[in-house]
Amino acid sequence: MTKKISVRNPRTGETDHIITAADAGEIADAARRLRDGQQEWAASPVEARVAVLRAFKEAVLRRRADIVALLEADTGRRWASEIEVDAVASGIDRACEFAEDTFAPAPPAATPDPEVTASADLVAYPLVAVISPWNFPFQLALIDAVPALLAGSAVLLKPSEMTPRFIPALRACVEDVPGLSGVLAVVEGDGATGAAMIDVADAVCFTGSVGTGRAIAAAAAARFIPAFLELGGKDPAVVTASADLGTAASAILWGSTINSGHSCMSLERVYVDRRVADAFVETLAAKAGRVRLAYPGIGDGEIGPIITAAQAGAIRAHLEDAVAKGARVVTGGTVEELGGGAYLRPTVLTGVDHTMRVMREETFGPIVPVMAYDGEDEAVALANDTDFGLSAAVFAGTAEEALAVAHRLEVGAVSVNDACLTGMVPAVEKNSFKLSGLGASRMGPPSVRRFLRRRALLVRGAAGPRPWYYDGSSSQTEER
Repeated sequence: MTKKISVRNPRTGETDHIITAADAGEIADAARRLRDGQQEWAASPVEARVAVLRAFKEAVLRRRADIVALLEADTGRRWASEIEVDAVASGIDRACEFAEDTFAPAPPAATPDPEVTASADLVAYPLVAVISPWNFPFQLALIDAVPALLAGSAVLLKPSEMTPRFIPALRACVEDVPGLSGVLAVVEGDGATGAAMIDVADAVCFTGSVGTGRAIAAAAAARFIPAFLELGGKDPAVVTASADLGTAASAILWGSTINSGHSCMSLERVYVDRRVADAFVETLAAKAGRVRLAYPGIGDGEIGPIITAAQAGAIRAHLEDAVAKGARVVTGGTVEELGGGAYLRPTVLTGVDHTMRVMREETFGPIVPVMAYDGEDEAVALANDTDFGLSAAVFAGTAEEALAVAHRLEVGAVSVNDACLTGMVPAVEKNSFKLSGLGASRMGPPSVRRFLRRRALLVRGAAGPRPWYYDGSSSQTEER
């Protein structure tokens, strides 16, 4: 039976779009077609794959206005949608460079045996399943797909059913490029569609929640295929007494509220030296009060609607729990229903502690909880007291002082005297710690290499086999 999925508009709260979920049979058919195309794709030189992906980038840029408009409808925000499409274009260029370096010829390597030389070839996983989330729908759909294609894999991609309006435009871009549709298919669907994809893939990439990530990891393990997981975050910021409080407040406010806080690298916990905590909160609150909602017009402010109804509920629950346990709302604090959409102004909380959900669970909203600390050791202990380990930020009077703290944080990337630099400088390799992810980095050169297996080729020279190899003669048997 055909499964229809209704899609909610985040600005109006109304259902104004419907998608049809691909079932297991359709996924199996797509997988067979992609596997057929992948053989020729992988056999082509990397320069040919790079040319196809650069043509794809140009197809995206030609349709930029259309894609941005569809992302606006998907997410209810404008500026971030424009940045997202441009980030895809620059990301394709960057991945192409990584691919060219990955496949650059290497001379035979020496081995301990002078008669044996070693070389290698690179073998792509034939079919990669990519399951992407709703917070940056276009960018995160392609952040894994593009490197996998450049490695020589075929890709079966399913964007989130919460934000699928851009899918027809993405498919049109694929069709614009000769040779790409044979190795890249974009399907619509929900969790059942994603599960069917794992059943037919050779590797899987998933970006999303820890709970779903666990289920995908188990399904991949059952099939003995690799799973590259980018999961949640509860990123801390540490502000020392020597930090420039104005700079720290501006960066932390931005890092906590960009895309309405819908970012895995959003700063969701702030620890400030007690000696400057009051001054920092005053500065932060003043800046937060000047940030506007993107309402009634999408271009009227910086903070768009909460994209999904479920996330609005989760944010409300975190706020209610914090207030019930003694937190004080300095600014914001109320999820507002405006025109059918749910909005939250930048919300600064004080009086928080680690018994509160807002300090333990991923909030994914524009909330900035601030907690005072006494001494560097306590700051580090508080920052590390979490199940997550994606990234962090440290603000101090000097880079050296900040780095002394940064080296002690159990995270994959630390921004010093700024926020979310890992998103602004994606060419730098990093790994996720703890429950924030699993597998090789999706940033830097490993973004391509992780989709390749290395096959060693060991060649003995003209001298031939070792003389003591057994060939069945009685003399050799006696000598041994």
